[in-house]
Amino acid sequence: MKESNATMTLNEQPIYTTELAPHRSLGRRGLKILFAIAGALSVVHVIFFMTTGAWPIALFFGADFVALFGAFWLNNRAARAREHISLSRMELSIRKISPAGLVRESRYNPFWARLKIARHPEIGVTSIKVSGEGRETGVGDFLYPEARERFASDFTRALATVKQRI
Repeated sequence: MKESNATMTLNEQPIYTTELAPHRSLGRRGLKILFAIAGALSVVHVIFFMTTGAWPIALFFGADFVALFGAFWLNNRAARAREHISLSRMELSIRKISPAGLVRESRYNPFWARLKIARHPEIGVTSIKVSGEGRETGVGDFLYPEARERFASDFTRALATVKQRI
């Protein structure tokens, strides 16, 4: 391999890169504490209802705990989604990684790429899409409104910077 091939040219160096991930307010430690408390309360109630002879109610407490665990498991699984966005003068690359690990990548010419930002007067930015070359890719759909607003302004600024430098 030639030395010139090993180094990135100025046009290939990323001007803007980011990784978007869903926000989760409860970490591993918080989940363990939550399930310890919920499990202890369920066990206490199950024992109480079993000793008083109301065993069908004890089954419902078990089902509630399983449903709570299932909901948090699905929530944490969805938190594995990621979006990697890289912008250089030569290319805009959007890599979406699903919770199952499937990767979809979209590449755009940054000079032809257009950013479509949908806004609601009360909520703010509701969706961000990159379009160009006859196709469209949604970006940051899982972000909360403030983060979506911040990303939209940063990405708009970065795309404008790339288009200005000729």
